[in-house]
Amino acid sequence: MIPIALQLYTLRDLTQKDFTGTLKQVANIGYSGVEFAGYGSVKALELKKLLTDLNLKPAGSHVSVETLVKDLDAVIDYNLGIENEFIICPWQKYEKKEDFLEFAKTLNDVGERCKKHGLHLCYHNHAHEFVKVDDHYGLDLLFENTKSDLVGFEIDTYWVKYAGEDPVKYIKRFGMRTPLLHIKDMEKVGRDFTEIGNGTMNIKGIVSAAKSTGVKWLIIEQDKCKIDPLESAKISFENLRKINI
Repeated sequence: MIPIALQLYTLRDLTQKDFTGTLKQVANIGYSGVEFAGYGSVKALELKKLLTDLNLKPAGSHVSVETLVKDLDAVIDYNLGIENEFIICPWQKYEKKEDFLEFAKTLNDVGERCKKHGLHLCYHNHAHEFVKVDDHYGLDLLFENTKSDLVGFEIDTYWVKYAGEDPVKYIKRFGMRTPLLHIKDMEKVGRDFTEIGNGTMNIKGIVSAAKSTGVKWLIIEQDKCKIDPLESAKISFENLRKINI
């Protein structure tokens, strides 16, 4: 069984009001870990103690490319402090092929500095990386032009499907360079987000592929919730746990 974490962006309205209390509720659902999108202004040592007390592990931290470039030392220090292994760049804008190639260099540079401290850098995709440039998807350019020992990938399975591609294929193709997966589901009517198990995504196939390639964390994220976000997080966890056996 691959451990299951929650990307806290799912509960962003709750964490803004009560960061500590929200983590407690995530732990009560049964999650093994959390992936951060901000730290609620909690100092690293305090957050480390809180995670230990709640029996939660850090599955990763989403950090903007601007912060990674301008303030990487602070990012590294904080994440070492909470014993988090994975730093994830969640977004980058592209307009042409050269943008992908230049950004691949940036990822290599940041990844090299992370590696020196025992941390791993990953890149998280959306759908816009699936624009074709010279018969290659932008995401493939990033894969081909980054070094395997410096840059990994956090495949967001929903956005791969949204772009018209097969998440299972990408998980298998990227293989060991995908230590993290974002698991989401897509509504049966339309392409909006829904709880895992209530939509059209091939969750069983995705989990099977993840097991075959050595994925370290299955990370649930729901960008938008039509019911209470904590209830969405609970439904998704329970349904994914039944599949992830």
